[in-house]
Amino acid sequence: MTSGTTSVQAAGALVWRVRTGRLQVALVHRPRYRDWSWPKGKLEPGECVVEAATREVAEETGLDVVLGMPLPGLQYESAGRPKQVHYWAAQVAGRPDRFALAARPPVPRAGRDEIDQVRWFDADVAAQRLTRPSDREPLDVLVEAYRQDRLVTRALVVARHGRATKRAHWAGTELDRPLTRSGTRQATGLVPLLSAFGVARVVSSRWARCEQTVRPYATAAGLELVTSDLLTEDAHADSPARVAAEMLDLLSVSGDSVVCTHRPVLPTVLDVLAGHACRAVADALPTADPFLRPGQVLVCHVAETAVGPRVVAAQVLAPSS
Repeated sequence: MTSGTTSVQAAGALVWRVRTGRLQVALVHRPRYRDWSWPKGKLEPGECVVEAATREVAEETGLDVVLGMPLPGLQYESAGRPKQVHYWAAQVAGRPDRFALAARPPVPRAGRDEIDQVRWFDADVAAQRLTRPSDREPLDVLVEAYRQDRLVTRALVVARHGRATKRAHWAGTELDRPLTRSGTRQATGLVPLLSAFGVARVVSSRWARCEQTVRPYATAAGLELVTSDLLTEDAHADSPARVAAEMLDLLSVSGDSVVCTHRPVLPTVLDVLAGHACRAVADALPTADPFLRPGQVLVCHVAETAVGPRVVAAQVLAPSS
């Protein structure tokens, strides 16, 4: 690839379903290129990658989807520039996802000159129908996750609150120290990110800077914001074990959730997640302070197994700027 050139960023998804015991995926046909491929497209200005992925799938297939585990992306040269494509597994949104969909703007369908066919294929047939051999790599991982019963997951999103007013510049208490304007923009940017993963439960430390970080999403989705004293810095200093128990409860709850807390609480949160994660995932979790930067999230994909909930994939993401 051309060195020193900023890569074009694109995102999409492998939308999957199971019919009569067979894994199927959706492919799109582009008449301009005469190819079969995954629904995907370039990021628009101000978009984060997961927002682009759900928007592009909606545009090209007419399907509203919720993203699942990340899949291998692709890098190649396009029109003389390096291009990076990010992929996720995805399912068509169902009734539990109505809150997440309420937080998304409407998406117009692509014209037939761009996409003229959308078809479901059995996974093995899709592997042969794909025009580019490299597109089979994310499909291989999807099929293997299905074989291991790890494709059906729920999201547990751990958020660090956005940028807050510095302690030295705040005359009030830690309870009500607010976000800065930059932090408020981060909170707004979390709305499409949390929507992409179907978040239907919003839990936060009751301190203002955490509540303010996830309230824009709760409002956009029409969800109650549940606050917890156990997720504050003071409660963690008093009893990390109680925080760990709270996180274990959140890990076990059904449905897609977000929990917003503080940097000093994150080591305990991450210890709980690592203790219930596959070895490769546990080894890849953040280990160095500050663990997450202000406004960043750790998206954990949790599968139910014979030994209970297991984190089978995780990814650090940031809201759009």
